[in-house]
Amino acid sequence: MQRPATVRHRTSLYDEACSIVEAEYGDDLALDDIARRVASSRRQLQRAYAEIGQTTFRDHLTAVRMDRAADLLRARTLTVREIAQRVGYRQPAQFAKAFRRQHGLAPSEYRARERFAGPQAAAQLAA
Repeated sequence: MQRPATVRHRTSLYDEACSIVEAEYGDDLALDDIARRVASSRRQLQRAYAEIGQTTFRDHLTAVRMDRAADLLRARTLTVREIAQRVGYRQPAQFAKAFRRQHGLAPSEYRARERFAGPQAAAQLAA
Protein backbone atom coordinates (compact mmCIF):
# COMPACT_ATOMS: atom_id res chain seq x y z
CA MET A 1 0.00 0.00 0.00
CA GLN A 2 1.37 3.37 -0.99
CA ARG A 3 1.45 6.43 1.20
CA PRO A 4 -1.33 8.93 0.44
CA ALA A 5 1.27 11.60 -0.34
CA THR A 6 2.84 9.35 -3.00
CA VAL A 7 -0.54 8.68 -4.59
CA ARG A 8 -1.37 12.41 -4.59
CA HIS A 9 1.99 13.26 -6.13
CA ARG A 10 1.70 10.64 -8.87
CA THR A 11 -1.90 11.67 -9.57
CA SER A 12 -0.75 15.25 -9.96
CA LEU A 13 2.07 14.24 -12.32
CA TYR A 14 -0.30 12.11 -14.38
CA ASP A 15 -2.92 14.87 -14.59
CA GLU A 16 -0.35 17.47 -15.64
CA ALA A 17 1.14 15.14 -18.27
CA CYS A 18 -2.34 14.34 -19.63
CA SER A 19 -3.13 18.04 -19.94
CA ILE A 20 0.03 18.59 -21.98
CA VAL A 21 -0.74 15.61 -24.24
CA GLU A 22 -4.35 16.75 -24.77
CA ALA A 23 -3.21 20.25 -25.73
CA GLU A 24 -0.13 19.37 -27.79
CA TYR A 25 -0.83 15.89 -29.25
CA GLY A 26 0.12 17.09 -32.74
CA ASP A 27 3.62 18.08 -31.65
CA ASP A 28 6.64 15.82 -31.34
CA LEU A 29 6.18 14.85 -27.69
CA ALA A 30 8.59 12.67 -25.75
CA LEU A 31 8.39 11.25 -22.24
CA ASP A 32 11.64 12.97 -21.20
CA ASP A 33 10.35 16.37 -22.32
CA ILE A 34 7.04 15.94 -20.52
CA ALA A 35 8.84 14.76 -17.36
CA ARG A 36 11.02 17.86 -17.40
CA ARG A 37 7.99 20.11 -17.89
CA VAL A 38 6.14 18.59 -14.93
CA ALA A 39 9.33 18.74 -12.81
CA SER A 40 9.70 14.99 -12.52
CA SER A 41 12.08 12.25 -13.50
CA ARG A 42 11.34 10.01 -16.44
CA ARG A 43 10.91 7.04 -14.09
CA GLN A 44 8.51 8.85 -11.75
CA LEU A 45 6.33 9.85 -14.70
CA GLN A 46 6.40 6.28 -16.02
CA ARG A 47 5.21 5.08 -12.59
CA ALA A 48 2.46 7.71 -12.56
CA TYR A 49 1.24 6.53 -15.96
CA ALA A 50 1.36 2.87 -14.89
CA GLU A 51 -0.21 3.24 -11.45
CA ILE A 52 -2.66 6.11 -11.92
CA GLY A 53 -3.52 5.79 -15.60
CA GLN A 54 -2.98 2.03 -16.04
CA THR A 55 -1.23 2.81 -19.31
CA THR A 56 2.05 4.06 -20.72
CA PHE A 57 2.92 7.51 -22.00
CA ARG A 58 3.24 6.20 -25.56
CA ASP A 59 -0.11 4.36 -25.45
CA HIS A 60 -1.84 7.43 -24.02
CA LEU A 61 -0.35 9.73 -26.66
CA THR A 62 -1.37 7.32 -29.43
CA ALA A 63 -4.92 6.99 -28.07
CA VAL A 64 -5.35 10.78 -27.93
CA ARG A 65 -3.96 11.15 -31.44
CA MET A 66 -6.21 8.42 -32.85
CA ASP A 67 -9.31 9.85 -31.17
CA ARG A 68 -8.56 13.27 -32.69
CA ALA A 69 -7.87 11.64 -36.05
CA ALA A 70 -11.25 9.88 -35.94
CA ASP A 71 -12.92 13.26 -35.26
CA LEU A 72 -11.10 14.82 -38.21
CA LEU A 73 -11.97 11.90 -40.49
CA ARG A 74 -15.64 12.29 -39.60
CA ALA A 75 -15.47 16.01 -40.43
CA ARG A 76 -14.24 15.10 -43.94
CA THR A 77 -12.54 18.47 -44.52
CA LEU A 78 -8.93 17.23 -44.63
CA THR A 79 -7.13 14.52 -46.56
CA VAL A 80 -5.77 11.50 -44.69
CA ARG A 81 -2.26 12.88 -45.24
CA GLU A 82 -3.24 16.23 -43.70
CA ILE A 83 -4.86 14.49 -40.75
CA ALA A 84 -1.74 12.37 -40.21
CA GLN A 85 0.39 15.50 -40.04
CA ARG A 86 -2.07 17.33 -37.84
CA VAL A 87 -2.06 14.56 -35.22
CA GLY A 88 1.72 14.25 -35.16
CA TYR A 89 2.72 11.72 -37.81
CA ARG A 90 5.24 12.62 -40.50
CA GLN A 91 4.60 9.43 -42.47
CA PRO A 92 1.02 8.70 -43.56
CA ALA A 93 1.81 4.97 -43.62
CA GLN A 94 2.81 5.04 -39.94
CA PHE A 95 -0.37 6.93 -39.15
CA ALA A 96 -2.51 4.44 -41.09
CA LYS A 97 -0.92 1.52 -39.25
CA ALA A 98 -1.50 3.12 -35.85
CA PHE A 99 -5.07 4.08 -36.77
CA ARG A 100 -5.85 0.55 -37.95
CA ARG A 101 -4.44 -0.89 -34.72
CA GLN A 102 -6.57 1.48 -32.61
CA HIS A 103 -9.84 1.48 -34.60
CA GLY A 104 -9.73 -1.76 -36.57
CA LEU A 105 -10.06 -0.02 -39.93
CA ALA A 106 -7.79 1.93 -42.25
CA PRO A 107 -8.45 5.71 -42.07
CA SER A 108 -10.05 5.74 -45.54
CA GLU A 109 -12.30 2.79 -44.63
CA TYR A 110 -13.28 4.49 -41.38
CA ARG A 111 -14.21 7.65 -43.28
CA ALA A 112 -16.21 5.68 -45.87
CA ARG A 113 -18.13 3.73 -43.22
CA GLU A 114 -18.85 6.95 -41.34
CA ARG A 115 -20.22 8.54 -44.50
CA PHE A 116 -22.61 5.68 -45.27
CA ALA A 117 -23.44 4.29 -41.86
CA GLY A 118 -23.35 7.21 -39.45
CA PRO A 119 -21.48 7.57 -36.17
CA GLN A 120 -23.16 4.68 -34.31
CA ALA A 121 -22.16 2.09 -36.91
CA ALA A 122 -18.53 3.24 -36.99
CA ALA A 123 -18.35 3.16 -33.19
CA GLN A 124 -19.73 -0.40 -33.20
CA LEU A 125 -17.18 -1.46 -35.82
CA ALA A 126 -14.34 -0.06 -33.77
CA ALA A 127 -15.53 -1.78 -30.58
